[in-house]
Amino acid sequence: MGNGVGELGAFLRAQRARLEPAEVGLPGGGDRRVAGLRREEVAVLAVVSMDYYTRLEQGRERNPSPQVLNGIAHALRLDADGRAHLFRLAGLSPTPALGESRHRVHPSLLQLLDAFPTAAAYVLSPAYEILATNRLAEALLVPFGMTNMLRMMFQHPQAQTMFGDWDAVAARAVNAVRLNAVAFPDDVEIRAVVDELLAESPQFTAMWNEQTARGLSRAYKIFFHPEAGRIELTYQMFDVRAAPGQQLLVGMAEPGSDSAAALAALAAR
Repeated sequence: MGNGVGELGAFLRAQRARLEPAEVGLPGGGDRRVAGLRREEVAVLAVVSMDYYTRLEQGRERNPSPQVLNGIAHALRLDADGRAHLFRLAGLSPTPALGESRHRVHPSLLQLLDAFPTAAAYVLSPAYEILATNRLAEALLVPFGMTNMLRMMFQHPQAQTMFGDWDAVAARAVNAVRLNAVAFPDDVEIRAVVDELLAESPQFTAMWNEQTARGLSRAYKIFFHPEAGRIELTYQMFDVRAAPGQQLLVGMAEPGSDSAAALAALAAR
């Protein structure tokens, strides 16, 4: 996955390339050989010297201050997740200790999963390993026969058929794992799954190289289940405070919809 200094420069270059001058109040036009903002434009917007910003992007400046990073985050129009990711890449955000809790789902959380009888609920590790499911989530995911959601997206031969909105779902998963990779740099499972997919999947590599880091909050997914058919779910995601990095995902269908009926049929089985 590379070192923090190299990833910081790659992240800055990627964010700079995404912005058009008009988006930040600058005139466009001129000789622009590459997409996005020039380094000197980011430096002006961030109120730092051109030389300092260039050294930071090239990895020759390793100790930026919080004030400098705040200026750069503002210049690049980063959202809250992007700003947090920038700080972590620069080594300025505290890293929570994972410990053994990343593998263990607390008994009270297991009970909570079963409190969603009409929803698909499951717990993910920072590496997107499925740690626990309720009955509906198990029935929904069992056709994939895999225990890691990221591998499922990019290695299962039917993934792009069974996920009706595969591009969006896969991109969200990659963005969330990139955020986790910096938040939990000692997690060997994240490193293993990322390195494996970088070696095997050009689609994963392309998404990973976009340098987008964004946590999950709410998502819409479409499943094409081999037995129950089309199922549309709206997911809510919750951080598990007692186990940093774990997330609880709860997917619900619109009451009275065909998807709700399909879920009920799965539950009956």
